[in-house]
Amino acid sequence: MTKTTMVDTHSGDMSGQDLPTQNPCAQCGAPIAQPDWIEPGEGRVSYLWTCHACNYRFEAIAIFDEPKAAEKAAEYPPLAA
Repeated sequence: MTKTTMVDTHSGDMSGQDLPTQNPCAQCGAPIAQPDWIEPGEGRVSYLWTCHACNYRFEAIAIFDEPKAAEKAAEYPPLAA
């Protein structure tokens, strides 16, 4: 995660991001408006949630399928020698 991403996340400027909202608390089920922390990684995104109803904190991780080899090759063509 870059400093820019962290600043954007904590300042509330998540334009262009697919931000999950109204996630239910893992403890009491109350809806949580948005995650406290977002950490993108290789093939995954981690979200830290805090429930203001019961003060429970938990992490949720979204894991994405790996792109197919043909899609990867099209996205990153080989460099010329």
